[in-house]
Amino acid sequence: MSETEKMVPPKSRAGDIKSQAAAWLSRANAGDWSPEDQTRLDTWLAQSTAHRAAYWRLEAAWDEAERLRVLRAPLLRPDMAPDPRSFAQLKIAAVAMVIAMVGAVALFQTQAPTTLRYATGIGGRQVLNLSDGSKIELNTNTILRVGKIAGQRKVWLDKGEAFFQIKHDAAHPFTVMTGDHKITDLGTKFSVRQDGDRLKVTLVEGRARLDSTRAWSRKQSVDLSPGDVVVATTNSLSLLRKPEKALNEELGWRKGLLIFDHTTLAEAVAEMNRYNTQKLVIDDPLVSKLTVDGTFPIHAVPEFTEVAQAVFGLRVETRGDRTLISK
Repeated sequence: MSETEKMVPPKSRAGDIKSQAAAWLSRANAGDWSPEDQTRLDTWLAQSTAHRAAYWRLEAAWDEAERLRVLRAPLLRPDMAPDPRSFAQLKIAAVAMVIAMVGAVALFQTQAPTTLRYATGIGGRQVLNLSDGSKIELNTNTILRVGKIAGQRKVWLDKGEAFFQIKHDAAHPFTVMTGDHKITDLGTKFSVRQDGDRLKVTLVEGRARLDSTRAWSRKQSVDLSPGDVVVATTNSLSLLRKPEKALNEELGWRKGLLIFDHTTLAEAVAEMNRYNTQKLVIDDPLVSKLTVDGTFPIHAVPEFTEVAQAVFGLRVETRGDRTLISK
């Protein structure tokens, strides 16, 4: 700690952190969020537990406060005159309101965070049994936060993949928040996979609704039926249907299996790499296009490379934590 930091009273430093967290939250909800902004926020969050706690508490309060919903709406109105000064004033107002809320709500001073955080490492899996009878299965390299507010059934999928079996309660809908999207349960079994700016929602049973609110587009909603798969990216939202067999194959990870059905070697390698620290690498485009069929345990890297050698006559060479597959 520097001499300057030693001279700053603890309460002042805590206040500074809350102000910074409020500024970040206001910026994130202002409508012009970029990948570079996300990188800077991630860096700030990684600096200390205090940063993360302050931001997550404010984020929970923002989601629950009805009056802030009124504030956020005009920020995204497409017919608003693009006056930079007005835009800046609105962002300052947002920060002021959030900071005022921090001082008014005793939660920020005396209580634990309003979410519980669960995480799995590469190749890990975890099953969560919720108090309402619902169950969530976390796949490899996943971070999920579960709301602790009474009467609220809400989770945040920060990254990775999870399978949800939700106990339906019409009076208390179950929602999954991920990026700019919200999935609302209507009595369902579904999976959600978040890879960077690509979101994939697969409905196995029941019904669900996906709401998307990208910064520069109008709100889009999609109602899903069993077999529906919706893929959302930065610039698109697409819906397709898959047969039950295909859905079951995609969920093979729940049994510790990866099932490939006429899958390109490049796609199969990408899936294997999700579950293993020993990474497979293909440096030949022609090899990448070869197709493979079969079922493999998620950690069966040696068995996978043996198939590549025996079936395709490929060369396999291990260099540290990388295994190269080539002709």
